[in-house]
Amino acid sequence: MVSQFMPQTQVRSKSSLALLRSAFCVCAMLALSSVAAAAASLPNFADLVEDNANAIVEISARRTVAARPQISEENLEELLRQLRPEDIPNLQLEDQTPQPRGAVGSGFLISEDGYVITNNHVVAGADKIQVKLNDRRVFDAEVIGLDEPSDIALLKIDANRLPFVEFGDSEAVRVGDWVLAIGSPFGLDFSAAAGIVSAKGRSMPSASSYNYMAFIQTDVAINQGNSGGPLFNLKGEVVGINSQIISSSGGSNGISFSIPSNVALNVVEQLKETGAVERGLLGVRMREVDYALAEVFDMDRPRGAFVDSVMEDSPAGLAGIEDEDIILEFNGHEVEYYTDLPFYVGQYRPGTEAEVVLYREGRERRVTVTLGSSPTNEIAAALPGAAATSVNPLGFKIAELSDETRQVVGVDGVRVTEVEAGPGRAAGLREGDVIVSLNRQPVTSATEFAEVADALPVSGFVQLRIIRQGQATTLTLEMKP
Repeated sequence: MVSQFMPQTQVRSKSSLALLRSAFCVCAMLALSSVAAAAASLPNFADLVEDNANAIVEISARRTVAARPQISEENLEELLRQLRPEDIPNLQLEDQTPQPRGAVGSGFLISEDGYVITNNHVVAGADKIQVKLNDRRVFDAEVIGLDEPSDIALLKIDANRLPFVEFGDSEAVRVGDWVLAIGSPFGLDFSAAAGIVSAKGRSMPSASSYNYMAFIQTDVAINQGNSGGPLFNLKGEVVGINSQIISSSGGSNGISFSIPSNVALNVVEQLKETGAVERGLLGVRMREVDYALAEVFDMDRPRGAFVDSVMEDSPAGLAGIEDEDIILEFNGHEVEYYTDLPFYVGQYRPGTEAEVVLYREGRERRVTVTLGSSPTNEIAAALPGAAATSVNPLGFKIAELSDETRQVVGVDGVRVTEVEAGPGRAAGLREGDVIVSLNRQPVTSATEFAEVADALPVSGFVQLRIIRQGQATTLTLEMKP
């Protein structure tokens, strides 16, 4: 007779299978629930964009530059005999007609009466600047002030009752926070891109010889045309102004840099008041405190700015700061890396009294320093014998170095204040370069420079020795009759 009962092993097998199915269903439900919860926790930027898009603008800057001198008709026959056949199709007749060049960037309104922030490098040297609003209206813009060290420009358009952004506290930004950029990458109007804050306090090379910036680094997709646009936090507050990228292709590599909003507010306030920005000067040469230095000076860990040398008669020296001191704090700001110090000093105006915390001989000391005036505060002026006029074969203007600049740069020379078409620009000369010799003759003043320049040959090559961002290099100028 066939048994009416299943074998015990078969019953157990079916029971185990049911339990496994139940467990799988529970796990699947938990996984789906976790995915849904994670999706719900991701930010939705739609409201932020909608609330702020009308305050974002597109900047169009037009510059008129002299056409590159090419081949004159009278010299064509002789040159054709000298050139290779493959070079001939590239020859052009001389055209001295000024040529317009355009640049497109981004910006944003900061007041209802038409003040606009963008980057200095977007509008510097422009003959005409136009601001395009989100509603497609276009206004000519007036330059209120430019500040190269911070890369900030303040513009003004003739309009009222305009939408504008609110600023947030860039000090409160944390690595990992979500941020959003709105701008015009590659001329694509009012595009939004999101990412996170990758790092803070980044120091980047700049056109200025004095680095007063500590950037916010993000992985937001910033491209050409985003320059000058705002970086928002999730509250819809501007915490940065997009300024630079690192790229091997010219497009976004996920490494972009923004000017902190707290810096921008300080710069804008001064530009509104006077059209220029003044920064304090401490007067020290410094470097990083690495592990070895921390061990030598018996510190608990590497931190601060190591003072290599104190400038003679500088604010630091007058306050009692000495060589081999380690600066740990400046006016309440902790100096973790040495690049933090010039950033904090640059936020205060000359004459400000600031408390400095030092580490010396195994203990902390406090001194009060009265800040001097940074060389970046100087107003560049054209000097006789160096003006970029039709009789000047070099094509650039210079200015004397102040005593403080000589201390910071550590050399005598003259400073380039403006570069126009000519041998200087062709050789790669830039504004802010310090010239220490011309045609192998030292120049320590504008008068010496003018004397050497007046004696230069009409044609041929001459050497120009310069200091740029602390590094010496030699340029070759080609003189043409």
